[in-house]
Parts: sequence; C-alpha cells; structure tokens
Amino acid sequence: MKFRPLHDRVLLERLEEDAKTAGGIIIPDTAKEKPMRGKIVAVGSGARDESGKVIPLDVKEGDTVLFSKWSGTEVNINGKELLVMKESDIMGVIAA
Repeated sequence: MKFRPLHDRVLLERLEEDAKTAGGIIIPDTAKEKPMRGKIVAVGSGARDESGKVIPLDVKEGDTVLFSKWSGTEVNINGKELLVMKESDIMGVIAA
C-alpha cells in the first residue's frame, strides 16, 4: 500500500535509541521510552495560506527530525509502525 500525507502532514518512522547509557548501563525494554527521533518517509504538498497559495514544507523525505513526545498518530502500513503528524509538531531537523 502506498500512503501520501495531505497538506502539512508528514509520515515518519521512529529511530531506535541506544540500549546502553554513556556509562555502559544497559536499559531494559520495559524501562525505555519511545524515541523522539524519526526519519521522514513521506511529506504532504504543504499548507495553504488565506489566499489559497500552497506554502511548501521545510522538511523533505529522508530528513532525520526531532519531534515532541506525545505528537502524531501511530499507523501500521505494510507491517511497519509509522507516525503521521503535522509539520508544526516537529521541533527541528538533525544535521548529520
């Protein structure tokens, strides 16, 4: 199944965090929080302003982003757990 987000929404895949702290302590799965980093899989065409003009999104496919903890709606597409959220829920792009 193909999925294309509408307007100012993006589809992203969560990126797993390390299972070990900097000090070498291994964190069990039950104590882990859901990661707040993700990779953009698909983007919508953009939001519209009052005059109807499309304003393109600042993010693009392949960007690694940081998003707020409780944002987005979890969806299952082709057996993958993905998130659909508005671009405004994204806090920033992580530069490589």
